[in-house]
Amino acid sequence: MTDDSGRQTERRLERTILELLDRRAPTSSICPSDAAREAYEGEGEGWRELMEPARRAARRLSEAGKVEITQGGEPVTSTGIHGPIRIRRTR
Repeated sequence: MTDDSGRQTERRLERTILELLDRRAPTSSICPSDAAREAYEGEGEGWRELMEPARRAARRLSEAGKVEITQGGEPVTSTGIHGPIRIRRTR
């Protein structure tokens, strides 16, 4: 997604990730699917199309130092991500 609507969607996902984390305990984490579902403006399974944009949004937030991306409970760098991830506040 490189067009304006794609950038707007990814910015919305960044806000959604931070809002979801604000609603949880400081030690809690979320899945990118939580943000995709929350940001999706429709019915059905269309939120799945937002999964990769949600992962990109998490990577940008991680690079900005606002969140950590984890696998197996351990932080990973945005370049070392393969497979399922969780997102938590930076510790």
